[in-house]
Amino acid sequence: MFTIITGAQFGDEGKGKIVDILSKDYDLVVRFQGGNNAGHTVIVGDDTYKLHLIPSGVLADARILIGPGVVLDPGVLLQEIEMLKNAGIRITPEKFGIDAKTSIIMPYHIELDKLREQERTRKIGTTARGIGFAYIDKISRDEVRLVDLAYEDAFLAAMDELAVRKERAIEELGGDSGVVRASIPGYTEYGALLRPYLTDVSYELNRALDSGRSVLAEGAQGAHLDLIHGTQKFVTSSSTIAGGACAYLGVGPMRVDCVVGIVKAYITRVGEGPLPTEQHGEVGDRLRDAGGEFGTTTGRPRRCGWFDAPLTRKAVHLNAYSEIAITKLDVLTGIDPIRICTGYELDNQCIEYPPELSSDLARCVPVYEAMAGWDRDISDAKGFSDLPKAAQDYVRRIEEILGVSAKIISIGPDREQIFYAK
Repeated sequence: MFTIITGAQFGDEGKGKIVDILSKDYDLVVRFQGGNNAGHTVIVGDDTYKLHLIPSGVLADARILIGPGVVLDPGVLLQEIEMLKNAGIRITPEKFGIDAKTSIIMPYHIELDKLREQERTRKIGTTARGIGFAYIDKISRDEVRLVDLAYEDAFLAAMDELAVRKERAIEELGGDSGVVRASIPGYTEYGALLRPYLTDVSYELNRALDSGRSVLAEGAQGAHLDLIHGTQKFVTSSSTIAGGACAYLGVGPMRVDCVVGIVKAYITRVGEGPLPTEQHGEVGDRLRDAGGEFGTTTGRPRRCGWFDAPLTRKAVHLNAYSEIAITKLDVLTGIDPIRICTGYELDNQCIEYPPELSSDLARCVPVYEAMAGWDRDISDAKGFSDLPKAAQDYVRRIEEILGVSAKIISIGPDREQIFYAK
């Protein structure tokens, strides 16, 4: 069984909780792309785990892996390992593996990221974690891989070749080029600490599937931040869709059994870029406050708006979802009416699918359908029949619009606040 989980919007849909819940049914859980520019929050009782690199399945008995499509900040990873250790969760090489080909985020990537964003007239809203520049080096074959970092001679040889070029690039942007060589001793230590975790993720996954074991692949961000198919140029630096999981992990698409889309009951976005249903007034503030819509990684307030059906329809096409999980349905409690964007008006025409250009999407005027809200607290519901009729109708309308069944409903941040819808 090979299942892929992706976000159907702009990230922050609640993937971490869903992965945590599903992980108990899988033998291996693997992260397939992104870096520590995204975060997953898992709440278990009184304990909150904020993870940026380690897969959310770490709390289950599964073996957890980081694939070669991820870009890895070793300092952040080691902090997460220590955080989990302090919580009584030991991350051993038997529990956790990292692909040898995984690209390393270096301090010069972070410096270049900050400098380039400062230089832009029109900001992208980057998290300044060095993600994009690490992917640039991967594409240009100037990357430092984990296997290089893990062996001091290989790492020093790589830096001998790269240091001058990176210093020059930073100086051209008016930055401090001293970060390039100053980081070498510390990163040598990181390499020694991470060497025991080296593995070949593609080989592990394919052998596991051959032997009948189950694999759950989790992505970061969401469909509309995809490097190619997202709202250019306000996107991330990797492929966030289900097909990207196969390419990054080295598992053929014919092996995929299920693709789960995580759909927030409304929509949010961090940073710049078009968000047609964004609400700036009372509704937006209420969604943000009730939903705790502040970034796990940056703490930035998220922009909030009504559910956007055209964008989610496109996510269905991009990912071919077998099923969806609807999260944060409880946040809509007390709002009446609740609105769903079913289409757009653009240049005096009605359309039901997002235009190709981000500049056109930014000009789209939402066409709304109003639905009755509910006042009763639903955060303790144990099943679909426990929901008020208006909440049931809202879920069914989303299913009807998307043509995909909602199998999981999340009604709060805790692990227990979830149920299977059908």
